[in-house]
Amino acid sequence: MYFTEEHESFRKSFRDFLQKEVVPHIEKWEETGTIDRFIWEKFGEMGYFGLYQPEEYGGLNLDLFYTVIFLEELQRINSGGFAAAMWAHAYLAMTHLKKEGDDRIKTEYLTPSIEGKMIGCLCITEPFGGSDVAGMRTTAIKDGDNYVINGSKTFITNGVYSDYLIVAAKTDPNDKYKGMSIFLVDRDTKGVSSTKLNKLGWRASDTGEIAFDNVVIPKENLMGEEGKGFPYIMQHFALERLIMGVNAHARAEYALEYALQYMSEREAFGKKINEFQALRHKVAEMASKVDMCKEYNYSITKRLNDGTYVVKEASMSKFLSTKIADEVIYDALQLLGGYGYMEDYPLARMFRDSRLGPIGGGTSEILKEIIAKMIIDKKEYKPAT
Repeated sequence: MYFTEEHESFRKSFRDFLQKEVVPHIEKWEETGTIDRFIWEKFGEMGYFGLYQPEEYGGLNLDLFYTVIFLEELQRINSGGFAAAMWAHAYLAMTHLKKEGDDRIKTEYLTPSIEGKMIGCLCITEPFGGSDVAGMRTTAIKDGDNYVINGSKTFITNGVYSDYLIVAAKTDPNDKYKGMSIFLVDRDTKGVSSTKLNKLGWRASDTGEIAFDNVVIPKENLMGEEGKGFPYIMQHFALERLIMGVNAHARAEYALEYALQYMSEREAFGKKINEFQALRHKVAEMASKVDMCKEYNYSITKRLNDGTYVVKEASMSKFLSTKIADEVIYDALQLLGGYGYMEDYPLARMFRDSRLGPIGGGTSEILKEIIAKMIIDKKEYKPAT
C-alpha cells in the first residue's frame, strides 16, 4: 500500500550500507560520544541527506516514505545516538534551511549539508524552559545591519560538533508569540561556546549546552520574516513528531525481532521458551502494539506527503508510539532474562536509548495537553503563512 519496488530496493541498499560502513564503528562512537566526520560525507555521497531536499540544491526530492525507510533502518543498528545525529541534521536543521532559507543560505549551507560537508543543529530548548517554546529568553536585538544574540540553549543534538546552528531567539522580548525569529549562526562566530552533556542514553551523539555571549551576526542571517519564528517552529513540529513516532515503532519492532530469535534458541525445562504459553501471549501483545503504531504512522506519512497538516495525528503518534516502544522494549529485555541486563546484548542499550522518546521533541505531558486542546477545545493549529 505504501512502499514500491523502488522503496524496497532503497531499503536493501541502505541496510547494506549501514552494515558495511557504520556498524563496525558504532561501539567506538558509543564510547567516545564522537561520530567521525568521514561517515557524514559518505552519507552525503550516497545522497542519504538529500532524500527530502530540492533537486536544485543537490537533493533528490523523493517522497516521505524514503525518509521512513531511512529512519527505520537507522534504528536497526541499535545506536539511538548515531541515528539521532543523522536525522537531527537532515530533518531538523536542514528542514529550516529548506523552508526559511533564502537562495544564498541554501547555496552556502543547504547544499554542503546535503553533501555531508557541513553539519547543522537546531537550537530551541533552553535551560529554563523546554516545552514552553514561546517562553524562551534568548534574545536577538537588532543593531544597525546586525543582530546581537544573547542567551543559552540546552539538550541540543549535534550541539558540540556541528558547523552551523539554527537558532530561535526573541527579536521582541515583549511579544510572547510574534516576537520570535529564526537565525543562522556559524559555529566559529565570536561568543558562541558549547559544553557536551553526559547522558543516560544516545551515547554516540554529541548533545550540548550552548551559550551565546554578545554574538554578532549580519541581518542577512535572519531566516524568513522577523517575528515569524514561532509559527515556523510549530509547523515543522508535525514532521519532527512523526519522525519520533517512526523511530519508536522501528526500535520496538527490532527489539521484538531480537527477542523472538533469542526465544527460538533458549531452552528451559526441556523446551524452547517460545513454547511457554505465558511468554507466547506476551509476544502476541507486544507484536499487536507495534503493528498498530506502524500502520498508523504510515497512514500519517501518506497524508503529510500529500500536503495535509497532520499536527494532531503526529502528536498522537509521538505520544503513543514512544510510550509503546518503552513498554515493548521493557518486555523484550525481560524475555531475555539476565542476559537482557547485560551490556553484551543489545536490549540494555536499546532500553536506555528508548527512554528519551517520551521526553525529546515535546514531552508526553505537553503532547497530551496539545491533543486535549484540539479534541476538547476545538483549537486549530495552522501552518505559517
